[in-house]
Formats: sequence, C-alpha cells, structure tokens
Amino acid sequence: MDNLIIATQTGGILKPFAWILGKILEVLYDGFAFFGIYNIGLLIIVFTFVVRMLMLPMTIKQQKFTKMNSVMTPEIQAIQKKYKNRRDQASVQAMNEETQAVYQKYGVSPSGSCIFMIIQLPILFALYRVIYNVPAYITNVKNTFDGLVTGIMGTAGYQDTMNSFLTSVSEKNSVFRGITLNFSGSSQQAHDSIIDVLYKCTSSNWTLLQDKFSGLSDVIASTQSAVEHFNNFLGINIVYSPKTIIATSFQEGHYVLIILALLVPILAALTQFLNLRLMPQAASNGGQQEAMAGQMKMMNYMMPLYSVFIVFFLPVGVGIYWIAGSVIRSFQQFLLNKHFDKMDLEKVIKE
Repeated sequence: MDNLIIATQTGGILKPFAWILGKILEVLYDGFAFFGIYNIGLLIIVFTFVVRMLMLPMTIKQQKFTKMNSVMTPEIQAIQKKYKNRRDQASVQAMNEETQAVYQKYGVSPSGSCIFMIIQLPILFALYRVIYNVPAYITNVKNTFDGLVTGIMGTAGYQDTMNSFLTSVSEKNSVFRGITLNFSGSSQQAHDSIIDVLYKCTSSNWTLLQDKFSGLSDVIASTQSAVEHFNNFLGINIVYSPKTIIATSFQEGHYVLIILALLVPILAALTQFLNLRLMPQAASNGGQQEAMAGQMKMMNYMMPLYSVFIVFFLPVGVGIYWIAGSVIRSFQQFLLNKHFDKMDLEKVIKE
C-alpha cells in the first residue's frame, strides 16, 4: 500500500475516481482563491460537504432498503418457520422461491445494501488519495513549488543531495511513508517527485533543506512561508500527523498545539460514534443475519476506537476529512431519519 500514496496522481482502478474528485477540489480551491482565501483545511471541509451531497442519492437508496427490510422481515421469518427442519431439496427450493417472491413484492434485493457499499468504496478510497496528494490535483498549489524545484534541479549533484535529504527526514516520520524520489524517468517525473517530498516537510525539515541547498535560501524561505500558510488550520499544519505535532510541540513547549493535536483523533472518534448511533439498523430475520447483526453492533463500538489509532498517525488533513465527513453524515442521517419516520410505507410498497 505504501507505494500507492505518492504526489503524482494515483493510478490503477482508482485513477478516474481520483481525477474527478481532484477536479472538484481544484474548482473549489480556485473559487476560494478568488476571494483571497488560501486554506487547505477549510477547503477539505467544503470539499467533503460537496462529495457527501453528491453521494446522497446512494445514501437515500441504502437507507430505504434498510427501512423496507424492517417491514418484510416478519414475512421472511414466517417462511423460515414454515420450512423449519425441512432440508430436502424440494423444500429448500420452495423456501428460496417464496423468499425471493417477498423481495420482489417489496422491490428490493437482498444484496442491495452491499451493492451500494461497493459503489461507494472506490469513491472513498480515491478521496483519501486526493487529500494525501493535494499538489497533484490543484495546479496552483503545485505551482507554489515550481521555482524552488527548478532551483534544486539546477544544482549540481541534486539527485544525491535530495536522496540524502529524504533519508534523513523520513526516519521515524510516517508522513513520508510511501514517498519516493524518481530520478530514473523523465525530468517532469523527477520534478513531481521532489514536490512530493517538499509538501510533507516540517519546519525542521525546511531548515535542513536550507543547509543542503544553501544557495537557494531565499526561495526556500518564501516557499516554506507559502506552504505553511495554506496548510495552516487553527494553528496546526494539516500535513503533519497528531503524533508528529505532539512530539515536536512537547520539545518546543507549545502545549496549546498538543491539546489541538489531541483533539483531532478524539473528535474523529466521537463524531463517528454519533454517526453510527444515528444509523438505522436492519432488522434481523434470524440465523446468519442475526449473527451478522451482532458483528455489526461490535463494529459500531470498535470503529470509533480504531479511528483514534488511525487518525493519530495520519496527517491532520485526513483527520479533518474524517471529522467533517462524520458530522455531515450525522446531520444528513438526522434529517433522513425524520423523513423515513414520516414515510407512508403502504404507499411505497404499492408503488
């Protein structure tokens, strides 16, 4: 998985999804820039809202299936009771046919919920890639690095120097996981891979870069200032993980930053737990579905705890997406619950 997270646009099956999401992100960034706003953290929140609204039709269909499932479950249970302890081929076939007739009656598919999840998965995975690789999808962000990268590539022996730099900064820093320098391909690939590295740099990394390329001190300082400006959200840099921010801030005595960094994984867990509590649960018709319902209940408690661990080690930008997504989903779910509670099921079944 490490090699999939790179500054150049992601390839493979996720490429078209990431490209579309990247275009949405770029349009939003340019819109913000028109009003003089350059903030990737705020952009991620608005971007998450737009994506969630685009996915709302799929969410509604999935919720509708869950609601209909609660109505038809008694009929399914009656069929299972009718054929209980009858395992001959004719009985099994008859039970399957009667069960399928119930699904057809209510206009749903037993695999409907899974299909909606499968459709959403590539979108969600691509979304993570875009947030990881912002310069690859927003031209104006990428252009911020052009002057510095041109200067680096114009310095004699820059390949060895950059390789040495990456080795130094990547030690014990998960932000650089999956980041590689590509000097074996075209000059454009080398250019983009250097941007990969520079976008992930911390303040101490920029200082080391100035030591490595002392002749580029001015352009390094101006680039660092621009990057730290649009990556700053409520005082913390969205490229760094909470773990990195806490370790650095503790050494420098910036205790407010430690509190802010701790809030990111905590809020990620709390907002996800709220979202899961609002989600309607499909009714169980016994047997395997009852076991699956028990597993889902377990996951409802484990996922928020798991998100604490994941967000703690990932860039804050991903944490912002996680929190924003959970808050938006919770608000959507609250409204959907109100809507489905008022829904005339008899009318829907008739249709």
